Amino acid sequence: MSTPSAPLPEPAVPYPPVWPRAARRARRPWHPAPAGMLQALAVFVAVRATGVVAVVVTSLLYGRPVTRNLAHAWDSHWYLHIATHGYGHLIWITPTGDVQTDWAFFPLYPALVRAATVVLPLSPGGAGLLVAWCAAVVAACGIYAIGHRLYGRAVATALVALWASLPHSVVLTLAYTEPLFAALAAWCLYAVLGDRWLTAGALAALAGLSRPNGIAAAVAVLAAAGYAVVRCRGRVPAGLWVGAVLAPLGWAGYVLWVGRRTGDLLHGYFRVQSAWSSRLDFGRGALRFLKALFLHGGGVVYPLALVVVAAGVVLFGLLCLERAPLPLVVFAGTLVLMVVAVSGPFASKPRFLLPAFPLLVPVALALVRTWRTRRARALLLGGTLTAVSLAYGTFLAAVARQPL
Repeated sequence: MSTPSAPLPEPAVPYPPVWPRAARRARRPWHPAPAGMLQALAVFVAVRATGVVAVVVTSLLYGRPVTRNLAHAWDSHWYLHIATHGYGHLIWITPTGDVQTDWAFFPLYPALVRAATVVLPLSPGGAGLLVAWCAAVVAACGIYAIGHRLYGRAVATALVALWASLPHSVVLTLAYTEPLFAALAAWCLYAVLGDRWLTAGALAALAGLSRPNGIAAAVAVLAAAGYAVVRCRGRVPAGLWVGAVLAPLGWAGYVLWVGRRTGDLLHGYFRVQSAWSSRLDFGRGALRFLKALFLHGGGVVYPLALVVVAAGVVLFGLLCLERAPLPLVVFAGTLVLMVVAVSGPFASKPRFLLPAFPLLVPVALALVRTWRTRRARALLLGGTLTAVSLAYGTFLAAVARQPL
């Protein structure tokens, strides 16, 4: 009688990109357009198109200019001015005497807006909306691709639907930079999961040129690269090193450029941001905000902003318990950390969390489990969330006076 043979070892891979629970699915072949993407994209477009219609109708009812609410609201004005006139032509002196300059705004979005106005017969506002809307669609595709790769079609569809239905997803239909950052970050993370290091590094560099918190994509790439080096034990592909070097260059390059323009290479950009009340204070500003909120109240926007930020922290803990892929955890964790540890207008903090789509993975998994057992409850929950979010987003964009 022959003795059973020892099991064959699993084939070695250059980089086990995720923790063990999801490793098998993460090694699926690279495929940027998996099955079911068009259906998920149709859901995303339907939800966000409804949001645009709601903002337009509400603006008309309140007698407010539609173009201002969609294309020229708050930060959009600064970005479109940069696209038209370049840097160094717009400043604002606050009541406290701080001098706010356009150097606080990163260059990729205004560069794309300017390019669109050159190629197409569009105004800067129209070009800004076109870039933002196209980027939002690309981001939804990237989010679906990640969800499909790791968890399958149902979870990926739920992930896209949830992202479209967040309270602050109205920003995806405004002339803002979050859609562009989310698109670059999503495909960067997808490239990391597929060991496409050069692609991941290039996309992370572009993400770093899109927003101040764009550095989160580079941090995720660097963390994944470090994990790969440890696991590979010397069998590190050359592309990994190049991608890791590329990843932070966009963010660091712009920060150093602003520092050179201000005469303080290393600290100049951070001084520019300080004039916007944005500085690393390790949560002291958030604590002062909480104290003022509980003592004096804050209408509707500020309490809900607090709820969204608190939910982001809880969801990050659940994402870790779910043993999600390391790059997704690091990316989402960096964005959550920057929201909590960096001061700034609290009403804008939920917007800063919008690109942190991995936080929605635990919710998407729970929603799919509910759908398989109690479809009516899942439909009621999803429909209620969508309706409330669309109403709140419309209120933020067309009615509220607080900055987005």
